[in-house]
Amino acid sequence: MNSIANNLFSITERIARAAERSNRTPDSIELVAVTKGRSVPEIHAALAAGATNIGENRVQEARQKYAAVTSVVDAVRVIPAAKTCRWHLIGHLQRNKVKVALDMFSLIHSVDSLRLLAEIARRAEEQALQIEVLIQVNTTRETSKYGLDAEELLPFMADAQAYPTANIVGLMTMGQFSPSPDANRPAFALLRSLAEKAEAEQFPGVTMQYLSMGMTNDFEVAIEEGANLVRIGRAIFEPSMSV
Repeated sequence: MNSIANNLFSITERIARAAERSNRTPDSIELVAVTKGRSVPEIHAALAAGATNIGENRVQEARQKYAAVTSVVDAVRVIPAAKTCRWHLIGHLQRNKVKVALDMFSLIHSVDSLRLLAEIARRAEEQALQIEVLIQVNTTRETSKYGLDAEELLPFMADAQAYPTANIVGLMTMGQFSPSPDANRPAFALLRSLAEKAEAEQFPGVTMQYLSMGMTNDFEVAIEEGANLVRIGRAIFEPSMSV
């Protein structure tokens, strides 16, 4: 598992350099370690190496790992981050999975419809929770991706005022799968621009605290364009990755 620690160190260094290029401090960027398809021991290794945010794509897979990760004690010590790490849902959320999701996730990145937001708010109210969510925007206009169209965002924010127990704290997008990281620069710049417009509207209870964008192939470009949450999986967990 040393490769996980080494990879995480290298990624942290790359995040720091990208932050400096965008005139920000490295600690203003949060790394979400994407653990889809990864084992509990691999997650333990990432936490022991300093990861504090866990990102899962599917509620059911997260449910299979959650208890084992958050209650871990190894032969030598408790891994402190296993008790305090923040769980992020970064994949598509079905409405019938919301209740289970709220038991695990602190931040839901992938709200893409008013019906989903309403269900999150309803379940949060039942459980006396204030849940934080990001609104997913399809900035590449690919039909294979979830998310609002860019022009739908501000009307959505206005309608979202009906559901105050779902706290909107930013936006999320996914770039194209492209060998060129710069190919996604316009999509990331668009999300930043949309966040600025949403902020200017001063919707009650809405903040643009987070811009979640950038993955293994393009996170540095995303940071340069304003990301402060980057979602990285392969570059952490695959020893063959060149980082």
